Amino acid sequence: MNNSDPIAERNALARQYQAQGDLGRAIALFEANLHECADLRGADSADTLAARNNLARAYQDAGRLDDAIPLLERNLGDSTRLLGADHPSVLVAQANLAGAYHDAGRLDDAVTVSEASLAAHLRVLGADDPGTLTARNGLARAYQDAGRLDEATALFEQNLIGLVRVLGPDDPMTLTARDNLAAAHQQAGRPADAVPLLEKGLDAVLRSSGPDHPYAPVARANLAAAYRAAGRDADAEVLNPLEEG
Repeated sequence: MNNSDPIAERNALARQYQAQGDLGRAIALFEANLHECADLRGADSADTLAARNNLARAYQDAGRLDDAIPLLERNLGDSTRLLGADHPSVLVAQANLAGAYHDAGRLDDAVTVSEASLAAHLRVLGADDPGTLTARNGLARAYQDAGRLDEATALFEQNLIGLVRVLGPDDPMTLTARDNLAAAHQQAGRPADAVPLLEKGLDAVLRSSGPDHPYAPVARANLAAAYRAAGRDADAEVLNPLEEG
């Protein structure tokens, strides 16, 4: 008796092609899977929703955002209708759609979906859940790219506080959050506010990983640039001397 599942086998092969960068073949297989899932298992089945998401992600990898976004929009709508607004699958679908909107430059749409996503994460998972921290960072990035820098800075600051509390001051995610907040301050023309954050970041890298860590020269260069932007050229020169010639 043959118990093979053609849909699962096709999906596995598509993922293999996708991982190898052969997106044309991957997309063809994902498209076939979506059509077959919808025909055999129904438009509202979990398998069909997963197949639609897989195809959308392959389209995204291929830069075909105009093809990916309608699929992600439908998945969010269907997931919300079938599972309820607070289901974990809906939170994932919101994040996927917001990311696609952001990549497509549809920043107002990205903000709208990201706001809903953060509200749902806070309601369902609480302020310190990793998913909530990721959702808050996504909304902050959307605000930042939309030029809403005060709102972005406030969220980046909340995320930094949460990560320090949950993971500690030297965790790599905390270091990234500190850099994000510093970058938002600099973008808003506040290099003096960025400097203390970058100083803490450099100190954390040196303390936890040592001067030979690959990120140490990046952290030093970022701090030197902030010093110069703040008019502290002497501090920048001591930290990261400019090459002559």
